[in-house]
Amino acid sequence: MALDYQKALAMKSEGVESQYTDKDVMLYALGVGMGRDPMDLEELRYTYEKDLKTVPTMATVIQRGGVALRDLGLNFVMLVHGEQRLTVHKPLPAAAEIVSAGRIVDVIDKGKDKGALVLMESTISEKATGDKLCTLGSTLFFRGDGGFGGPSEGGPEPHPIPDRAPDMTCELKTEPGQALLYRLNGDRNPLHSDPDFAKAAGFPRPILHGLCTYGTACRAVLKTACDYDHTKIKRFDVRFSSPVFPGETIVTDMWRDGDVVSFECKVKERDVTVIRNGRCDLG
Repeated sequence: MALDYQKALAMKSEGVESQYTDKDVMLYALGVGMGRDPMDLEELRYTYEKDLKTVPTMATVIQRGGVALRDLGLNFVMLVHGEQRLTVHKPLPAAAEIVSAGRIVDVIDKGKDKGALVLMESTISEKATGDKLCTLGSTLFFRGDGGFGGPSEGGPEPHPIPDRAPDMTCELKTEPGQALLYRLNGDRNPLHSDPDFAKAAGFPRPILHGLCTYGTACRAVLKTACDYDHTKIKRFDVRFSSPVFPGETIVTDMWRDGDVVSFECKVKERDVTVIRNGRCDLG
């Protein structure tokens, strides 16, 4: 059944209430690799409830009740997470009751044999104050759902990376069992935990969540460009290009131009770029 373009654009969710606690904040930080050295006082502030800080990209795991994409009949076996975007309006509290809303911004038809891009947007607000905390955007690539007759162009332009040597570089090694920890944030797709499932999907072993790689990139920028001050990050956008296997080392190259940090990530062991066109705005 072909995707119904008008039905997709009309889909939305509003007023979905949920909450998170300091336990969720600490679990996310541990999931993206913080706290391996318990004497690292900077990372301890993200993994211990005393004066607890929040990693901005935690916004990707606290939203609830998004648009029901399965109602569109999309082939989720052929799904690839293409891009992730984050705009921070107010730093995430260490615990909060929140209200989420979501919608489909557009669906780009790349052709019958090329798939479809579904552009999503969601907002998270603090229930107590009504203040908007953040806006999330994502591009999902459904490789088996093109040719439905929708627009063939659209979507955000990729951020250009400066044509010079990086100004900063940060190496962060992932752990072999990191996907098993990160999945406790909510994404229990067996692709990240079940060896047989991963092999059936074409991988030699389970892969790291793309959003865990995203959070690790944020950790690298926090450490290297922000002195671990989470309130400096106002925007964090990436384009995913290849998966990471747990246990590999993620090398983040960064270019600083005023309040904009451009970045890309690669796996040291295989020299494969896993995140391209990264942009972090500081404020």
